[in-house]
Amino acid sequence: MTNDQRAGEVAPAATGATGATGATRAGSVASVGPGQPNRRRRPRVVSPLPHLPLWRVRLIAVLAVLGPGLVSGFADNDAGGITTYSIVGAKFGYALLWVLLVSQIVLFFTQEVGARLGLATGKGLMGLIRERWGVRWGAIAALAMLAANLGSTVAEFAGIGSALSLFGIPPQISAAVAAIVVVTFIALGSYSRVQYLFVAVGIFVSLAYVISAYLADPDWALAVHSLLVPQLSSSPAYWLAVVGTVGTTITPWGQAFIQSYVADKGLRPEDLPASRLDVFFGALLTNVIAFFIVVACAATLWATGQTTITSAADAAQALEPLAGPAASVLFAVGLLGASFLGLGVVPLTSAYTTCEAFGWETGVDWNWREAPAFYGLLAFFIGFAALFIMIPGLPLIAVMFAAQVLNALLLPFILVFVMLLAGDRKLLGPLASGRLLLGVGWLSTGLLVLLSLILVWTSLTGV
Repeated sequence: MTNDQRAGEVAPAATGATGATGATRAGSVASVGPGQPNRRRRPRVVSPLPHLPLWRVRLIAVLAVLGPGLVSGFADNDAGGITTYSIVGAKFGYALLWVLLVSQIVLFFTQEVGARLGLATGKGLMGLIRERWGVRWGAIAALAMLAANLGSTVAEFAGIGSALSLFGIPPQISAAVAAIVVVTFIALGSYSRVQYLFVAVGIFVSLAYVISAYLADPDWALAVHSLLVPQLSSSPAYWLAVVGTVGTTITPWGQAFIQSYVADKGLRPEDLPASRLDVFFGALLTNVIAFFIVVACAATLWATGQTTITSAADAAQALEPLAGPAASVLFAVGLLGASFLGLGVVPLTSAYTTCEAFGWETGVDWNWREAPAFYGLLAFFIGFAALFIMIPGLPLIAVMFAAQVLNALLLPFILVFVMLLAGDRKLLGPLASGRLLLGVGWLSTGLLVLLSLILVWTSLTGV
């Protein structure tokens, strides 16, 4: 059964001698008329609680919308991100904190546009690209994103292997167990369970790095000054670090994920205010966590001259003699949690992307029988990356860097599609971006194109 067939069924009205409500049961599908978005109806509350204050009703409504922005924000700080922030903090100290503030602004605007597209259409990004520009462009965009996502998924397994290796667990065992756990939970869990797990892991990771930074006893005054006042340099290594920091904060998979997740959750145009709040807190938390990771490494490794590390696991080991075993363990456990979160989100985005590009059933509220392609692809992406990570002598750092290069190259390409769709009033109606949002969006896209060119030039010339 296809999405269109399923969306076309009319939910039966509840009947009975007494107490008939006429509300659809949870999980039923509303009828879709011509020109309406293809989406499943959100479950209605059959018997609302009486006498609730207005502020509490509004709070409940906001909490019901929260999720996509927070999950995307937490997952941005995955294994590759934590490794990048650790290296930046160890090599440059507090000097690049201002990049986090700038990237937070860009991240909020780009994610907000993605949420608008999902709210207005009920469709994912690849589905819209396919409908607007044809199957060829949809397939090209999907294949490019899948290539970058595969590298990111391998990086998540590398992060899990690195974190658990500190506790004596071989990477082959950790990769196999992680793959089985993630696929099983997503396949057997409902949307709400998957979302709650992602948010819970994100909160845990955040607390781990906040405490780790506090135990490192940093120079908070210098950290705040570096956050607000840019410290520029003409060094090519400095600007390569800037590009890497932006590239790991603003990702193409994050752009596609939030739109698909908003559509999968069944949010509507009237949810825009709460969804915008969700995106804001997601972007804020992304960079707050990054801030504490950089600060922890700057206060210990950079301050003592230990500027050469190759991974976040190296940073965790190096923290122990400087900030105590508690900081080291928290850093390693945070890496493990972040890697698991990324392992759940990035392959999920890959499954969304492929199914949307070819018009197949997609969504975590479907079961295996209803959406075999979606879950089959999810299992394939995770399983392939797990097998890849078991290759003896695999240069994990080179793989992670290659994934970041692909992300940096792909992001402007994806954002061009996003911005062209964002200004389409025929498609989005009142949710179409105005001049201010379009101006900020195109400016951000131009800056990211420039940073991508710098990254490519630096990578090819080796300067």
